[in-house]
Amino acid sequence: MHQLTIVLILAAVITASCWILSVTTKDYSWVDRTWSLSPIAYAWIFAWPTFATGAAGLRTLLMATVITLWGIRLTFNFARKGGYSGMEDYRWSIVRASMKNWQWQIFNFLFTSVFQNVLLVLITLPVWLSAQYSTDFGFRDVVLILLFALLLVGETTADQEQWNFQQAKKHAGGHLEPGFVTTGMFHFSRHPNFFCELGQWWVIYALGASALVSSGASIGLLGGVVNWSVLGAVVLTVLFIGSTMMTESISAKKYPAYAEYRRTTSAIIPLPPRKRSTQSEYTGN
Repeated sequence: MHQLTIVLILAAVITASCWILSVTTKDYSWVDRTWSLSPIAYAWIFAWPTFATGAAGLRTLLMATVITLWGIRLTFNFARKGGYSGMEDYRWSIVRASMKNWQWQIFNFLFTSVFQNVLLVLITLPVWLSAQYSTDFGFRDVVLILLFALLLVGETTADQEQWNFQQAKKHAGGHLEPGFVTTGMFHFSRHPNFFCELGQWWVIYALGASALVSSGASIGLLGGVVNWSVLGAVVLTVLFIGSTMMTESISAKKYPAYAEYRRTTSAIIPLPPRKRSTQSEYTGN
């Protein structure tokens, strides 16, 4: 059976399972629990035929490997926050409260279950593309793999900084000024973990494009640099922008100091912070 067909069948099974479980348990975070695992399975299914291609399959195998490392990191971070212990994403309750029940059920099916699982297939399609156009691993690929590793370390660091702050906040009785983390990587970006997460999947896209460019295949634009597999990275970016807006609207209502933090600190891309209006607006830096 063709690898893409296998992935699509598996994705359909996961999608149906997530939807059925959400309806029967009234817990709408089942997709979150598969988010870090499904792409690993898809990547290795796509990469499997390249085991027999020698050096020409190295790029594809490394793509599956770094996606596995991405998944291990995310699974660990999700688990220690209680994600596998029945904890639902707090944002779903807010969205659910803004809708009638029938509207929420449609949203749950189309977005929570179907759309998100389709997206997990889309972001791994560059691995399938690389497997179709296997070429020798070159200097450009080395740079991209190292960039992925750097972004993985960055996201791990940001997650640990967030975890450390939340643990300190918990030990302080739930009150620790200014209420949100502003140190370390969060001094330069309000969401450095989002930046690193998106960066990793854009690198995966670039590795798939690298296979096309090296093969000389006449697909896409600029010799394959721009091709159809970019859809996954683009949609993921749009989703993260929307998620950022929603998360920040909640934080702004909850923490008075967040408005100043938002004014002085870049949203996603790490940049030097802008000058604050007063030093006492929020503490932590």
